[in-house]
Amino acid sequence: MEEKELVAREKAGGDITVVDWAQEERDKFRKIAVGAWEAYAKKTPLAREALNSQLNYMKKINTQEDWINRAKEVLPAAGFGNFENDIIIKRGKGSKVWDENNNEYIDYLIGSGPMLLGHGHPEVMEAIFEQLPNGLTFFANNSKGIELAEEICKAVKSSEQVRFVSSGGEADMYAMRLARAFTGKDKIIKFEGGYHGMSAEAQMSLSPSNLVNFPQPVPDSAGIPKNIEKDILIAPFNDIDFINSIITEFKDEIAGIIVEPLQRIIPPEPGFLEGLRSLCDKNNILLIFDEIVTGFRLAYGGAQEKYNVTPDLCTLGNIIGGGFPLAAIAGSNEIMSHFDQNKVGKDKWLMQIGTLSGNPIASAAGLKTMEVLRRENMFDKLRKCGNEIMNCLNENLKNANIGHRIVGDPTLFDVLFLDQDVKNYRDTKKADIKLNALFNKGLRMRGIFKSSAKIYPSLAISDEDLFNTKKAIHDTVLNLV
Repeated sequence: MEEKELVAREKAGGDITVVDWAQEERDKFRKIAVGAWEAYAKKTPLAREALNSQLNYMKKINTQEDWINRAKEVLPAAGFGNFENDIIIKRGKGSKVWDENNNEYIDYLIGSGPMLLGHGHPEVMEAIFEQLPNGLTFFANNSKGIELAEEICKAVKSSEQVRFVSSGGEADMYAMRLARAFTGKDKIIKFEGGYHGMSAEAQMSLSPSNLVNFPQPVPDSAGIPKNIEKDILIAPFNDIDFINSIITEFKDEIAGIIVEPLQRIIPPEPGFLEGLRSLCDKNNILLIFDEIVTGFRLAYGGAQEKYNVTPDLCTLGNIIGGGFPLAAIAGSNEIMSHFDQNKVGKDKWLMQIGTLSGNPIASAAGLKTMEVLRRENMFDKLRKCGNEIMNCLNENLKNANIGHRIVGDPTLFDVLFLDQDVKNYRDTKKADIKLNALFNKGLRMRGIFKSSAKIYPSLAISDEDLFNTKKAIHDTVLNLV
């Protein structure tokens, strides 16, 4: 919306109607109001007290622009490092979020995945409030964390034991370290463009602009020691022949292969995951599924259930914490025994300590989230929602004669503006990023909140939300032509 435009958009909030004004109009109104209050305050001491109270309250009111400017002073790059810094989210409820100027959006970011049930799900909130009086954290075993581990082991085929950590990146780091501890080998194969957190290993060829020859890694961050590069081998996603060639060359050195079964939004081609499983079995290599995003999203049992391929280890996050910081490494008893010094001895023991690991609040939220997801037709509902949006995108872009591909799974996807199928990271680099930016900006202006590269459907999306989403897509595409 234009800076000086008086916004006529009205939003219902119970019995209250909120009207958003441009900054210039807000300032005018404040000036008039303060003048009137000051005139009134001269009449009595009580009036003066009332004025001072009101002025103190107004000092606490900040527009989105105020918050953005404050962020520039205290946050590097004016943000938390996760999302665009031009929007400040004030609150979320159900399928919606509101920014600090009270603009309402249908939320397809959902915290980058965790809020699959929507914001403030009443049953999850009840579970949290039930736990709160009993303690926030203990740095010790607690029953909620144990219950959650039990439920994960029931749900996830590769899981016999679980070790909790606080973030998905932390879980991925430990999974790679665990593969090294178990096999006694050092090298890890990861796929170009695959995201596995912020560890030194994970930051190799995450989003390289310099497309070097495989399997050479490219560091995506400053501050990573050069010697890390020698133990990371980079491969293109969906190319089992290349993986076979790497293993042939380095097979006695490779500890594990870490892969997002759905890489960002790129699906595995038929036989690819099965091929990885077979090669790992033949060469004493651990197959690690990074299911931080796909776990309890693609299916209740995650990507390994959907694709019917069982890894040796998997990492879980996002949904298992119900919106709180919680993640996990899960695997067989034999592999997970390396977290137990009494079983494997000091030399093979993998040390892991985390202040908030197995936090009872997060565990309570995760337990209730999983309980809701086990109910009848939940994933059918999620996929129906995703399919409707995918079909809407495809139909509107096709009618507008705009080259595109809808890439992903109905539970997680996006549109790429290009005229070829997408198999790997390098294919995504051929997409029109300027058109993508215009498209996302157009959706934002029409009340759709998403990342630049993903759409996360949630179970909170209503029929009305879907109708408004489809209208936003239709109107945005028309403006691209």
